[in-house]
Amino acid sequence: MTDLTGGVRFYLQRKSGAGERRACAIAAALAAGVTGGTADAAPALDHAPYGTTQGGQAVEIFTMTNHHSLRVRFLSLGGVITEIDVPDRAGRLDDVVLGLNSLREYETLPGHFGAITGRYANRIGGAQFTLNGQIYHLIANNGPNTLHGGPDALDRQVWTVAPLTVPDGVAAMLSYVSPDGDQNFPGTLTMHVTYTLTNDDVLQIAYVASTDKDTVVNFTNHSYFNLAGNGSGSVADQLLLVNADRYTPVAPDLIPTGEIAPVESTPLDFRQMMPIGARLHSAFQQMVYAHGYDHNFVLNKSSGDGMTFAARAYDPRTGRVIDCFTTEPGVQVYTSNGMNGSVVGSSGTAYRQTEGFTLETQHFPDSPNKPNFPTTELKPGQEFRSTTIFRFATDAPLPPLPR
Repeated sequence: MTDLTGGVRFYLQRKSGAGERRACAIAAALAAGVTGGTADAAPALDHAPYGTTQGGQAVEIFTMTNHHSLRVRFLSLGGVITEIDVPDRAGRLDDVVLGLNSLREYETLPGHFGAITGRYANRIGGAQFTLNGQIYHLIANNGPNTLHGGPDALDRQVWTVAPLTVPDGVAAMLSYVSPDGDQNFPGTLTMHVTYTLTNDDVLQIAYVASTDKDTVVNFTNHSYFNLAGNGSGSVADQLLLVNADRYTPVAPDLIPTGEIAPVESTPLDFRQMMPIGARLHSAFQQMVYAHGYDHNFVLNKSSGDGMTFAARAYDPRTGRVIDCFTTEPGVQVYTSNGMNGSVVGSSGTAYRQTEGFTLETQHFPDSPNKPNFPTTELKPGQEFRSTTIFRFATDAPLPPLPR
């Protein structure tokens, strides 16, 4: 237990195997008292043209608004979340994700800002894997490795978007069919990703996928968060707690070694909240390899667990909080290490290292080449399902973490 500013106490507790539906209900119920606001307007889902891709496809921007006026905007291109407007402790709304200025930038610039990433999120070492005795050679786009599915992956595709009717909120389903051989992955992969914004200030992202041939899958959302607001500078003094006692150390090329190491082997103990800018002292080489954090943390969960508390991030200056829950076994914490000031974001400011952080809920990097990691194989007749919740709150009052 760590005692932080304003007398707020933060707890990290292991979940006890509750089912996904019950966990979602718990998350929503805990969030219900966060804002204390009254309904300003009915929840709404609006859309408008956003331009045309270099290939001639029309792209739309969608805006989800709940009755507290919390707003989430996303594109049909890659499901890119361009903006999340949430209140601070004084009720002042601000955008808490990093974005770009134009469709062309989302198409061409690196960084995967806010996008659905896959068919395999994170890295596959050597840009290849073996499945059923066959070697699949992927497209290297991160040195010798494949990152986030390849150079023309899901974040570069235009998805079909359809509104959904849900109780107490707004939702939209994004659909895309990735053909057999796309980025050299096997199997025709049919995907549906649903974004739901509830009146309890919860953004839920639910993934469903099926295949007609044995393949590997791993999805995540690549939003960069800055709880002080887009363009406010470094997140190094914001605080982070991750529900993980172990992580997967990496080699110099950022591919996991295959080891699952205890976090307690370093001064970095994510069972307590700590500044995002802190360093791994006895594991300093890990920070050198990644130029900061770019590490997968193994969430504390039993094999039978569904939805699990993954992380809490907190900005003492604004009082904003994000709680993250997921059905995934890991979360990748990345501190925008590749940003060097060459990109001017939607805030009008140049983005630099530690300008934002990610909470990429996912299976582990390079799992197809690491048999001791949880499997990412998907077979015909099976259905891949994954759900992640981001709950937005402030420290006035701050909901307790779930038991």
